[in-house]
Amino acid sequence: MTTARAAAPERRGEAGAELLDALASEALGWAEGNRDCFRLPPDVTTTADPNLTLKPLGELAELTAQIAACHPVPDIRAQAGRLFSHTWNETRDGELFAELVRGEPQATYPVELYGVFARAGLRNAVVDELLRTTTGLRGWRVEREDHTRTLSVLNAEARIGLPLHADFGAVLAHTGLGRLPEPWLLECRTAYGLTHDVFHLTDWGRDRARLSPATAEYLRLWLPAWAESWLEEQLWDLVGELLAVTACLPDAPFDPVAWQRLADARTADGALPEQGSPPPPGTSAADVFLACYHSTLVLAFAATLARTATPNPDSEALR
Repeated sequence: MTTARAAAPERRGEAGAELLDALASEALGWAEGNRDCFRLPPDVTTTADPNLTLKPLGELAELTAQIAACHPVPDIRAQAGRLFSHTWNETRDGELFAELVRGEPQATYPVELYGVFARAGLRNAVVDELLRTTTGLRGWRVEREDHTRTLSVLNAEARIGLPLHADFGAVLAHTGLGRLPEPWLLECRTAYGLTHDVFHLTDWGRDRARLSPATAEYLRLWLPAWAESWLEEQLWDLVGELLAVTACLPDAPFDPVAWQRLADARTADGALPEQGSPPPPGTSAADVFLACYHSTLVLAFAATLARTATPNPDSEALR
């Protein structure tokens, strides 16, 4: 599907930093303007679809927690901090997770979402006690088919301070990132799996040194070709995740063309559609939100990682 694009890494420079900061700030501004869309309905623990309620809130929490902690611009950190505080408030200081765990003790998503807040120091004593019990059950240790999802669960257990139910390295070895498959076999679904393998391994960019040299070189060789292919298909959300992975590399390269393409694909108010053109005039606010929220958050997250990428001192990349 792709061929490796050999090119010297670009210098980011001041113009690149300004673009990244504008993308992050405007994306977070859009999220703040749509804060009500991230609110949880009264039936969130019963009949509501978690993919339309808890999933957006969890993604907002995961990405804004990292932006608030590490972005070099104080105003952008403050934007992200306000959004992260909103997500914790929506959980009623963690009481939501007690209800979710009692209702579905075998489910992983309450643990994964609670882990985001636990890592930030936001805890609920009742939830902590419940999880010590439910994650100690024999059923919790039954092997899951999706190894990437298992990495997410293991990462959440570590964040909460629970015993890991499996060996992280052994599970990673069975993922796309662990296998380093032939790069032309990558398609959209497996590409998302690979980006999330990187996110779970590096704790969403916090510990980028966990990428092995062999893995980093594999990604360095093929990420430009993958990004170019999906830019042609206008899959902006996936390109954003690939750029976030690129920023996790040592001596991280900067692709000004890809970043400008994402900038040009946005709506006037800073939202990035997941793919193709922005929603046409007359589209309902709810449909616009669903079409744009994930890719817009990914844009802010990827721009933050690119701003905080640390190059090798001996390299010309990302000076």
